Amino acid sequence: VENGEIWVKGMYIAEYFYGSYNNHNSRRDRKLLLTRREIGKIAKAAEVAGNTVIPLRMFISDKGYAKLVIGIGRGKKQYDKRQSIKEREDKRTLDRLMKK
Repeated sequence: VENGEIWVKGMYIAEYFYGSYNNHNSRRDRKLLLTRREIGKIAKAAEVAGNTVIPLRMFISDKGYAKLVIGIGRGKKQYDKRQSIKEREDKRTLDRLMKK
């Protein structure tokens, strides 16, 4: 959230194949069109320590607009990360043993 506006940093939208030299830059910051109430809600949720605004899904509407579904996510705690890494490594070793 910058100056009461919400931006997606470095979002990739492929260039139009049949476009000329006038084509847009495929990877750039893009401004989201939201109502003031939506911006306030998202800004308030993002201010809480550990919360992050995450783009979940992007699709093109019937009118040709790029629509973005966004959500608020909370990062894992350090012990959760360690546990996830341990479970992933255990699964890999089991898979390796099962292949043999």
